[in-house]
Amino acid sequence: MKEGKAYWFDRIARCAALLLLLGMFSCSSSKYVPKGEYLLNRVEVKVDNPEINREELDSYLRQKENLRILGFLKFHLWVYNLSSPKKTDDWLKRIGEQPQVYSADLMARSADQLQQYLWNKGYYGATVKSEVHKNEDKRKVDLLFRITTGEPYRISNLSFLIADSLLREQFHNEYPHKILREGNRFDLDLLNRERENITRFFQNKGYYNFSKSMIYFEADTLRRGNAVDLSLVVDLPEESQQDSVRIYKRYRINNYHYTVLPGSAALSRGQAHLGDTVRQDKYTFIFRDYYKYNPRLFTRLNKMAESDWYRLENVEKTFDALNRLRQFRFINIYFQEMADSAGTGLLNCRVDMAPLSKQSSSFDVEGTNTSGNFGMAGNLNYVHRNLFRGAEVLNVRLKGAMERQQAVVSNESRDFNTRETGLEATLTVPKLFGPASLFRSFGDFLPKTVTTLGYNYQQRPDYTRVISTFRLGYEWMTSRFSRHMWNVVDFNMVDLSRFDPGFINSIKDLYIKSSFTDHLILATNYSYVYNTQVLNTRSNYTYLKVTAESSGNLLNLLSGITGAEKTVVPDTSGLRPQAFYRFLDTRYAQYVKADLEFRKGYVIDRYNSVVGRAFLGIGLPYGNFDVLPFEKKYFTGGANGIRAWQVRSLGPGTYRASVGDYPNQSSDIKIEANLEYRFRLIKYLEGAFFLDAGNIWAINQKDNRPGAQFYWNRFYRELALGTGTGFRFDFSYFIFRLDLGMKLRDPAQSEGNGWIIGTRKITGNDFNFSFAIGYPF
Repeated sequence: MKEGKAYWFDRIARCAALLLLLGMFSCSSSKYVPKGEYLLNRVEVKVDNPEINREELDSYLRQKENLRILGFLKFHLWVYNLSSPKKTDDWLKRIGEQPQVYSADLMARSADQLQQYLWNKGYYGATVKSEVHKNEDKRKVDLLFRITTGEPYRISNLSFLIADSLLREQFHNEYPHKILREGNRFDLDLLNRERENITRFFQNKGYYNFSKSMIYFEADTLRRGNAVDLSLVVDLPEESQQDSVRIYKRYRINNYHYTVLPGSAALSRGQAHLGDTVRQDKYTFIFRDYYKYNPRLFTRLNKMAESDWYRLENVEKTFDALNRLRQFRFINIYFQEMADSAGTGLLNCRVDMAPLSKQSSSFDVEGTNTSGNFGMAGNLNYVHRNLFRGAEVLNVRLKGAMERQQAVVSNESRDFNTRETGLEATLTVPKLFGPASLFRSFGDFLPKTVTTLGYNYQQRPDYTRVISTFRLGYEWMTSRFSRHMWNVVDFNMVDLSRFDPGFINSIKDLYIKSSFTDHLILATNYSYVYNTQVLNTRSNYTYLKVTAESSGNLLNLLSGITGAEKTVVPDTSGLRPQAFYRFLDTRYAQYVKADLEFRKGYVIDRYNSVVGRAFLGIGLPYGNFDVLPFEKKYFTGGANGIRAWQVRSLGPGTYRASVGDYPNQSSDIKIEANLEYRFRLIKYLEGAFFLDAGNIWAINQKDNRPGAQFYWNRFYRELALGTGTGFRFDFSYFIFRLDLGMKLRDPAQSEGNGWIIGTRKITGNDFNFSFAIGYPF
């Protein structure tokens, strides 16, 4: 029956593809090109110098061809051409892309812009020639720009001319790294970068009124060949000469005035502020009755007080620290100049902050996607900001969820056969408590102490699980893109009960049955995340996450020191009896675990992008618990793994579970790689093609599943390979995803070295359809 379905599915898919292709190629791409005009079919830039950035060159073109998907298909132009000529506001016109009509004027402007770009890069002898190739029958034009750069102009002699003696002395003694050097190409972008760096240098040295307009360049290109004599000049413009004393003056910050604004509207500068006033040394604080903060919070986060002179960098650090508190809708830091009898400039710093609501509650319903299982959840959230007047944030969440999961053993058919309820409370304090307070370097980036207490009840068709959680950890950032998370204590008590008899019988002789017992996890873990991705923007990005975790070692040490007795139980799988310690009358897990995940996103244009991902993880159980707990094991397959397999149905190694067995394919090692090409079709719809590879393996020789163990000399021959296509429906607030995966290589298949195509007939079991919320990575 499954093969019959696969046959008809294949027929329908082929017919649909054929009809689509016929529609695309039968519709003239120049349908809406005005008479006597030409469709701009292709624009190409050829340059003889590999040092020229091709992406930058393309950005200077004033006219470009219609966008393509898959590298050749002008899908959006095709959609536009399907619209009715009688309607100016046809919906197909709105979602499609109108034809790019060739313009001789825009071609000339493009050539001029390319010439200007090359001049800016120092290629003053460059030539840009344009070629127009017309196809009269199809009314199309191919446009080619040929660029010959020639030799660039280079900086021969470089001098820095700074009018003010104090500025000149500071620059030569303290300016860290000069971008401009003799021998550099005469590149205007480098000149502008140096100009910005010098401006920031002086603004970080107390020169509050220093501006970029005080820096300009003088270049002499007439001396010889392609050599440039360059002078960087720092001097006041003529219109500012009368104000030279104030501009060249260095400033100190005299005092700080913090105001928590009343109500929801910002107050203008100079407006009277109402509320309680607190004065401490150089600080003045004005708080409303309902929004009172401990003044020490702001003095601790004030990086401006760390330097003797005004320093722009510290102003920005202070703003970032206040912003990360998640307390204020907006923050405004500004300064007022004061006169000083000694001639030193003084600044009064004012910080106005408009607070968010102190307490709030919300209820939301969301779609869930746990390991490829689709469901829905409802969350009741309560947030209290500034719980103890130190910007502490208390977040309490009551969760209820239902999820559809495969219940092969018990043969249940209910739509939602997993129930979950839970209560979790998280307190985030914007300072360090406990052992992390010993590390002073954390303090520059607003570290947070995060404490979590939770209780979760899960009722599945095969067993019931209760998880009690306590977590104490820290979060901090060391740069704009680098984030660290260190959980000093990560405690989980897992209680399993109400097992389905069929489920117990299916795993009774397997080594992994120990994973489905009551256990306790007392772990310490650390994660580092480097992420350059900016939400709601299309740009290239890099993502790296490294995680390390250790569990049970402290408890094992205490058990040995205190002389605790071991519990001995028989092993039904034929192995020797197990002896282990208990804590809180529960066997505790002992293991080390490490993960590495890397993602790279590359945006081709506004309709096309490519994302790659690689994952490597390993967990080593030992000592008191010789198997990884079930929730710490690795698995693959499903909507976020190798999508040609159902979740937990692949591996480990070449192992294949018997038909009807519980899907227990989880293990200790995971290697996975994914590549996905995404292309936007219409407004809310995005298409994708993907290629997935990987598998899981056992590291413990006690695992008695045939072919499950990892061996260096064969693991690469046990990699599964799948491909497929899918759609993403972008509804702004969430993305709904449909993927159809097809197996290419199955490591559990002995014939054909696992390859499916060309070895045996493709069946319905070689396809997997999954749907999920969000991108897979």
